[in-house]
Amino acid sequence: MNPEKKSNIFLIGYRCTGKTTVGRRLAVLTGRPFVDTDERFTEQYGTIADFVAGNGWEVFRDRETAILDTVCRNIASVVATGGGIVLRPANVALMKKRGLVVWLKASRETISHRMAADPASPESRPGLTDFPLQMEIEKTLTERAPLYEKAMDIRIDTEGMTVEEICRRVIAATEGKG
Repeated sequence: MNPEKKSNIFLIGYRCTGKTTVGRRLAVLTGRPFVDTDERFTEQYGTIADFVAGNGWEVFRDRETAILDTVCRNIASVVATGGGIVLRPANVALMKKRGLVVWLKASRETISHRMAADPASPESRPGLTDFPLQMEIEKTLTERAPLYEKAMDIRIDTEGMTVEEICRRVIAATEGKG
């Protein structure tokens, strides 16, 4: 894929795969504004955990879709999305229409380790199931992997890669070299 310079770059993937960290650095390297849909959500509605507890996942997904729709009006932004953004086909269609979709992939072990090491995880990443964390990661990744696969223009396995290496791969893809 060779998107126009004015296209957005959307980073998709499961929780703790590096979307926000990579997105911030990629924005600096490419001179684009950075938007994190989860951060935008918390600015508008408070913590995701509290919102989901009070309103449920479906209402959360409705608000997430509205935020994505607003973000997609931007031109040439780097957008870190929530891990479940691909659950709605309309979200995927919108991202594909408005830019390059990059799937950042990490192993279950890496995801689990990063979630455990992040003190903000409980409020920013409420449980998706009633299962223990390891089982939840396994179940959710199994369900979402085909959705990420279908949505992505390029996939980057982030295992053993630095943020800079990941950014170089994304930049090469935007220049038609990846």
